[in-house]
Amino acid sequence: MYSLKKVGIAAIITATSVLPLQAQSITDIFNLDNISKAVNSITGKKEAVNLIGAWNYTGSAVEFESSDLLRQAGGTVASLAVENKMNTQLAKVGIKPGTMNFTFNADSTFTSTVGKRTMSGSYSYNASTGKVTLKYLKLLGTSAKVDYSSGEMALLFDADKLLKILAFMGSKSTNTTLKTVSSIAKTYDGMLLGFDMKKNNH
Repeated sequence: MYSLKKVGIAAIITATSVLPLQAQSITDIFNLDNISKAVNSITGKKEAVNLIGAWNYTGSAVEFESSDLLRQAGGTVASLAVENKMNTQLAKVGIKPGTMNFTFNADSTFTSTVGKRTMSGSYSYNASTGKVTLKYLKLLGTSAKVDYSSGEMALLFDADKLLKILAFMGSKSTNTTLKTVSSIAKTYDGMLLGFDMKKNNH
């Protein structure tokens, strides 16, 4: 899902009210976890980031870095359109739900798996910038912004860094696919693209 740090209360109410009732009940909207997320987004308060554990890919992530850009892009409709395009292209390089995961260890090492291919490296998280630097054994370090909330997070990359990591991770990467992703990434200046992840608690 797309994310944005500063969201007004009206935007939250609008976003929740347009969802089908069966998809999101009143109980779901106002449970403690969702209230906490809404309050954190409004006040700018951040949860402590805990990367340690196994994280499963759930879909593409999109973030517009400013509310002005979000309005210019057409808001949620544009975000969903970009996500759908990204999901299609990521699937072409083997990145789709059930086939990709990250595991971050306490000793600052990590592994990422795409299909049957597992790669390892080291990582470091900078709390002041909110970014994690990933360094694969055969790849120069690349950084991603971390949006984190209650067992879910998004790893968001600038266009060039996303292409770099896709070319390395995607066993089925092709120039055509990478060019398409590059084109999507350049649709709006200031748009970050990446991966939505959910923590595996089992």
